[in-house]
Amino acid sequence: MVTRTDVNRVVSVVTPVHGGAVRFLPEAYASLLRQDLPGGWSWEWCVQEDGSDVGAQACLPADDPRIRISASRAGGPHVARTMAFARSTGAYVKTLDADDQLTAGTLARDLAVLEEDASVGWTTSRVVDLLEDGSTVSFESSDPRPGRLPRGSAFGFWAEHHRPQVHPATLCVRRSLLALLGGWMALPASGDTGLLLGLDALADGWFIGETGLAYRKHGGQITAHPDHRSGAEWQARMSLIREHAEAIRAWAGTGDQLSPEPGP
Repeated sequence: MVTRTDVNRVVSVVTPVHGGAVRFLPEAYASLLRQDLPGGWSWEWCVQEDGSDVGAQACLPADDPRIRISASRAGGPHVARTMAFARSTGAYVKTLDADDQLTAGTLARDLAVLEEDASVGWTTSRVVDLLEDGSTVSFESSDPRPGRLPRGSAFGFWAEHHRPQVHPATLCVRRSLLALLGGWMALPASGDTGLLLGLDALADGWFIGETGLAYRKHGGQITAHPDHRSGAEWQARMSLIREHAEAIRAWAGTGDQLSPEPGP
């Protein structure tokens, strides 16, 4: 059983990993080592193997007690993230995919916002693409102005533009909010978008203008799958994400519901 304290000055970084992405773990770990946290704070890394024989332990040092590796039955990345959350102890939970990298200072910036203002429930940040040659490139985005994201604004943008305005792979969340939502939506893809819209229904967010994540582009990622943006599975995912968000919005009193047209 996981033991937690009420005021645990730990940021729990949760990472799902499958066999095809395990080779990227050392670089994700190196990005964690570059984090410089405020005094009294530390991070833990909850790596969740999605299925058996993934082999994360062979890729990471055995002498760093902050690394906590476990495995569960294969259920996809969002189920694995939720299982990692179940094993975590931190006051805040930060997502980091196995193939991505945090930029220096990311966790400190997340903490600065969340510790400063209790009315902010979650943070996101700017993203750059990490290419296969190791270079990074900015891309045309719809990033909001740095600062507060009023409750309901993420849903409004998603409903109008059929995509999230901020990148859910950069989320850092208060533990209580993540527990209230039950973790990530158990979908084959877009479960992090579902989480983002659920958080948006419950609390204000904050967009950090500094780059917080290098998002790796490669052929094996979920977003490269042909079913990711069209077809029957996509329609079902989008329908459930909208219904989930609108139910929470109605319960929380977050504005008017919108028409049931899907968006990613």
